[in-house]
Amino acid sequence: MIRYVATLLFAFSAVVLGASGNISKVNSSIRVDDGGQAGDVSTVNGSITIGRDASVREVETVNGSIRLDERASAESVGTVNGAVTLGEGVLVKEGVSAVNGQLTIRRGARVGGRLENVNGEFLLEGATVGGGVETVNGDIVVGAGSRVDGGVTVEDSNSWKWRAKPRNPRLTIESGAVVNGTLRFEREVDLYLGNGVEVGPVEGVEPRRYTIAAADAG
Repeated sequence: MIRYVATLLFAFSAVVLGASGNISKVNSSIRVDDGGQAGDVSTVNGSITIGRDASVREVETVNGSIRLDERASAESVGTVNGAVTLGEGVLVKEGVSAVNGQLTIRRGARVGGRLENVNGEFLLEGATVGGGVETVNGDIVVGAGSRVDGGVTVEDSNSWKWRAKPRNPRLTIESGAVVNGTLRFEREVDLYLGNGVEVGPVEGVEPRRYTIAAADAG
């Protein structure tokens, strides 16, 4: 996780302009129109929107949110400070990463690689993730109809040692969701399971387990 932060900041230390098909700015937001095509799309201070049915390669910003509208596609998506939203039917072939920001993956969206952040909620609404989910301090909701292959990892971090004890991250797996792989916890976690949900092996810190009440499941 920390390696990702260093890599992304380094990439933005020198913004390359003018590469064929790429869109790159410094202090400006970017929008790729519906049905459009582009290469790498990047900015430093600004948000990025990829329109419906558009196709791009890497999408990256430092300070700003990223949104891919319905059926858009990208190779990878990453931000440092900002939320990421993948609309219905979106395809990200590799991973989706943030440091401080919520990650929302709508129904039918697919992420081929890992979904990861440090701080911020994960919300999977009938989505598919192929490379697992990883966080340090984020709550994770794997909603009904969602599938996560590659397990879930909640990392510890030395940066927490000097602070007052933080709240436990909450991992919720709703009825009708599937999580394949190991649940690896390096810190205490509150695990909420819907009726009939079975999880794989647990490594590290044993979580506190709860059952989701019918009213809570909606």
